Order: sequence, then C-alpha cells, then structure tokens
Amino acid sequence: MAKKRSKPSKKKAKQQDAKQKKDQMMIAVAALVFVVIAFLVFGSNPSGSNDANTATVNSLPAEINTAMGYQKFQEGAFLLDVRTQPEWEEYHVDGATMIVLDELESRVSEVPFDQEVIIICNSGNRSQVARDILLQAGHTSVTSIAGGIQGWMSAGHDVVTGK
Repeated sequence: MAKKRSKPSKKKAKQQDAKQKKDQMMIAVAALVFVVIAFLVFGSNPSGSNDANTATVNSLPAEINTAMGYQKFQEGAFLLDVRTQPEWEEYHVDGATMIVLDELESRVSEVPFDQEVIIICNSGNRSQVARDILLQAGHTSVTSIAGGIQGWMSAGHDVVTGK
C-alpha cells in the first residue's frame, strides 16, 4: 500500500514565505550597501577623475547683466577688474580690485574664496577667461559681467579715474 503524502501545512508555507522575503531583503540591503560604498569610494564624478584639473561647480550663472552685477557689488560681492593698468587708470569702478588677466593665475590667492566674485573687463571677453581661471582654482561663486565696464558706464553707474 502506498503512503499518502499530505500537503504542506499552512504554517510551513508561511514559514517558507517569511524565509524567502527575509532572503530577498538581505539581498536588497547588500546591494544598497554596495552602491553606497561605491559612491563613497568613487565620488559623484562620473569620469572617476579627482585631479586638480577638474573644474569646480559654480553657484552663480556664468554671466550676469550689468544691473545684476551692480546689485551684487552693492550687496558686498568682490569686484575683480582684469583690465590692464592703463585701462584701469582711464576709469574703473571705485572699490574694485585690479588684477591684470595675465597675472591672475599667479595671484589667485588674492581673490577671496568665501565671497561671491564678479569679474569685469572692458567688454566682457577677458572676464569670461578670468572666471574660468578662478573656477579651475576652486572658487565656487564666480561670474562675469556681460558688456564689461562699457556696459557698466552705459547703464549710468559711477566710475572713477586715476590710480
């Protein structure tokens, strides 16, 4: 006579389901731990490169208009003029700091890291180059004034002459 096999009890089925869910949860936790460790090891840089040539993310737009530049300067932003000495002497914004573009890389430590930096030149071209130099040096709040000092004066903002 053959033995009759009984169906697994409901209790056993529930135990198997619970074990299966526990195993799935352990796999999910292990995967999450792996992802977190990978992120910590490799950082958020998708190229995996952490060298000094990686540009810093800028908290300001690449370029702002004269009105915004004037407002930020009034609010205490550091105004960097990257024009030449003769251009500076002809006219400049009172309270600005002059560092000629050609000297900026060697004088980057003179530009504060703990303050927004707005850069001005004659028309807006050199200030964009200066912005990129400062970003490469690790500054995180740098922008260029579109139109440069020509736009500044056209908007009616004051300038001074001389050294």
